[in-house]
Amino acid sequence: MDLTVLLVKGLIILIIFAITLGIAAYSTYGERKVAAFLQDRIGPNRAGPWGLLQPLADGGKMFFKEDFIPAQASKWLFILGPCLAMLTALMSSAVIPFGDTIKFGTYSIPVQAIEINIGVLYIFGVVSLGVYGIMVGGWASNNKFSLLGAIRAASQNISYEIALGLSLIAILMMSGSLSLSKIINEQATFFEWNIFTQPLGFVIFLTCAFAECNRTPFDLPECETELVGGYHTEYSSMKLGFYLFAEYINMFVSSAFISALYFGGFHYPFMNEIGQALEKSLGAITGHNVATAIGVAVYFGKILFFIFFFMWVRWTVPRFRYDQLMNLGWKTFIPLAILNVVITGAGLLYNFKYATWLIAIVMIVLAVSSMSRAPKREIVPQRG
Repeated sequence: MDLTVLLVKGLIILIIFAITLGIAAYSTYGERKVAAFLQDRIGPNRAGPWGLLQPLADGGKMFFKEDFIPAQASKWLFILGPCLAMLTALMSSAVIPFGDTIKFGTYSIPVQAIEINIGVLYIFGVVSLGVYGIMVGGWASNNKFSLLGAIRAASQNISYEIALGLSLIAILMMSGSLSLSKIINEQATFFEWNIFTQPLGFVIFLTCAFAECNRTPFDLPECETELVGGYHTEYSSMKLGFYLFAEYINMFVSSAFISALYFGGFHYPFMNEIGQALEKSLGAITGHNVATAIGVAVYFGKILFFIFFFMWVRWTVPRFRYDQLMNLGWKTFIPLAILNVVITGAGLLYNFKYATWLIAIVMIVLAVSSMSRAPKREIVPQRG
């Protein structure tokens, strides 16, 4: 590889790493502001203007708190758990294309840390390893509540990864590739976005992403009403910070992955026309780079919307019971994901991309009919 390309690639990797950490840090601030808005409170407003320095204050607090390791814990595994969770979370964003290409001279370099043709498989592999951080930490703590939380996390992730993978098969059938760049480039125009051809797959994937990130209503591994603090009960200082930080990084990666698979990634309406206009007015190279920067900004706008959606759901929807969680995964999402694959295959066979809308329409009709048949409760006035 040319030294210039290597240096630019290294710079892109560092920038993506810094942005990932920055967004994860300020997601903690955003979460508290969203929660405050939904609960009619103010939220953080003391550390810096509008509370913008609150994530830095939290980081300082975590670093300087006492680092406690239980006497009966397995010391090295206890330390390894949060490190694994953080490492796998940071590795996931390496193959996501955040923009088109950057041109300078004769070089044209994609805005992507690592360009491989099995990007989807890479993300699935790395995300699957993330549960080991939770399992190792929960087991090494030598605490029954932590162990129960770790077991819940493992069973939850295994259950929902099946439906997650099956929901993706339909997209892979349509694109014919495991490359995220190719999947994004096939959504170049607005009505070619996969959300229009795979609505059921999107709903399944989004719901499973909540479960994979251990977010409400699927936060059973850290359910404080039953397990004190869940798998990280015994953790303190920055080890606890790594677990909490990894959750927000996973949320960022999930939002980026959803945007890439179903919402066109860095593509937006009239992108080609805007790019051509910029190249005419600013020159071929400068115009192309400005158009790429706009695409990157649009992509991050989509990511921030889904991060907000994760937070919105957390503060408005109650968590499931554990039996409800398992029933939903095994009895609802897995059969629906398999049906979605079958209908998608039939649609491809007969050259009809929108075949999966048939499932959505049937589900809506069944839901409306069941609601209309439900017995109406009579309100009996109480006598004072």
